[in-house]
Amino acid sequence: MSFHDKVVYQIYPKSFRDTTGNGVGDLRGIIEKADYIASLGVDMVWLNPFFPSPGNDNGYDVSDYCAIDPAMGTMEDFEEMVEALARRGVGVMLDMVLNHTSTEHEWFQRALAGDPAYQDYYILRPPKEDGSLPTNWVSKFGGPAWAPFGETGLYYLHLFDTTQADLNWRNPAVRAEAARVVNFWRAKGVHGFRFDVINLIGKDEVLRDAPAGTDDRAMYTDGPLVHDYLRELAASSFGQDPDAVTVGEMSSTSVEACVGYSNPDNRELSMVFSFHHLKVDYAGGAKWTRMPYDLAALKRILDQWATGMQAGGGWNALFWNNHDQPRAIDRFADPEHHHAESATMLATAIHLLRGTPYVYMGEEIGMTDPAYLGIEDYVDVEARNAYEELTSGGMDPQEAFAIVHAKARDNARTPMQWTEEDPGAGFTSGTPWLRPTNQRSINVAKEEREGRILPYYRRLIALRKENPVISRGHYALHAADHPDVLAYTRELDGTRLLVMCNFRGHEAAVELPEGLEAQRVRTLIANYEDRGAEPLAQGDGGTVTLRPYEALALIS
Repeated sequence: MSFHDKVVYQIYPKSFRDTTGNGVGDLRGIIEKADYIASLGVDMVWLNPFFPSPGNDNGYDVSDYCAIDPAMGTMEDFEEMVEALARRGVGVMLDMVLNHTSTEHEWFQRALAGDPAYQDYYILRPPKEDGSLPTNWVSKFGGPAWAPFGETGLYYLHLFDTTQADLNWRNPAVRAEAARVVNFWRAKGVHGFRFDVINLIGKDEVLRDAPAGTDDRAMYTDGPLVHDYLRELAASSFGQDPDAVTVGEMSSTSVEACVGYSNPDNRELSMVFSFHHLKVDYAGGAKWTRMPYDLAALKRILDQWATGMQAGGGWNALFWNNHDQPRAIDRFADPEHHHAESATMLATAIHLLRGTPYVYMGEEIGMTDPAYLGIEDYVDVEARNAYEELTSGGMDPQEAFAIVHAKARDNARTPMQWTEEDPGAGFTSGTPWLRPTNQRSINVAKEEREGRILPYYRRLIALRKENPVISRGHYALHAADHPDVLAYTRELDGTRLLVMCNFRGHEAAVELPEGLEAQRVRTLIANYEDRGAEPLAQGDGGTVTLRPYEALALIS
């Protein structure tokens, strides 16, 4: 199965549909909504982890890779879900968290109990001669990246939470376990795998301090062994499957490294996620800050990745939204004054690029950040910790909350809004684990009845399958210095596509590329309905004026 014309739909199971009334989503909820998922035209559903877990990092602290969290359902539910989706032509992509396990995992518990074979499953080090920690690395969740390993006098590495112990991929037994886990799910009909922070598995044997004043992530990210380990994993598991689709989440990575991970000649992964484009509203590179996003930087980063991956034969996973990001419509557009235009413009910008688009649940109906009023509305430990840190540092509580409200991961985790029903939004008959706030104005039922966003997404997804220029065409940036518009061309076998997206709430004029005169093109898709499918008027000459948040794709 070629993945170039495919589209993936991401479901955060905890927030998609609850069939039991306990306020938490479950696998039977996905079965119930299988017709809706298929109606989007997507090819695969990526599910965030639903494995047994203490829940210290929302399921990314896995205590058993080959079982189902009882709160989410049973293995029989899972098998029925895979079958229900397959019957509708939709595959399943599972989230594999193989850089680390929960400290409650049997392997870690056996290591703690003194089993030397399992102690070699983890990265254990003695303190330095002066008694200080093995290295000066900092956890991505704050504090040192080392914690005491029981009463042994050793420390174990945890690049994330203290309950997430990094696995020792240098141990062949660990690599064999990883392949066994992937093969367990392959045997259940799974052909898609998303690998969490997979570029962190290639750590050196001798771990060194980061030199003073440098970023410690450079000491353990994108190590050369990552390529070896991915090739080995592919050969012993998903690489045996001709229609496998795999994506690696790449933390703090580079274009060069990602070309290597995703160039098909290397037999590693189908594609990669990178996050640089979602940091253009980080003041000084720091997440917990507030500033207007930098459109010039956004354009530059999208272009660097598109051109760099194209030149090296790599492949991007394209996205604005996921379970770890606030809603893009609030960050990069204006849902208050131009809701439908904002949602459809952002969708156009991503879906017509070179790469595989991912749609995060609720994005296709224009869901926005929740209108929360205080920190108590948030559940996520990261958001609560950030608020505490900002206020204890002397920041005014109102300003601290405004920052958290703009950046919190929970913004994307509010329940899917199926109907106008209050308070459950058609997600649950009980009390939702996280409160929705605007389901009366934004919900699936309303979009199906009279909306502009959901039909537009369905059309965009269909266009990728109908037009090889979208799935396989050459990419080039157009109007690079335009202050308001992202524009690019795609070309294949004499067909030329021009995509123009106005990221501002005012009009913006764009010159057409040379050789693409207005009278020779037709509208492929537009988010203002009066554009129609007719050619542009002769009088337009070589310029097109875009209205606020207008997206226009012209094809010759």
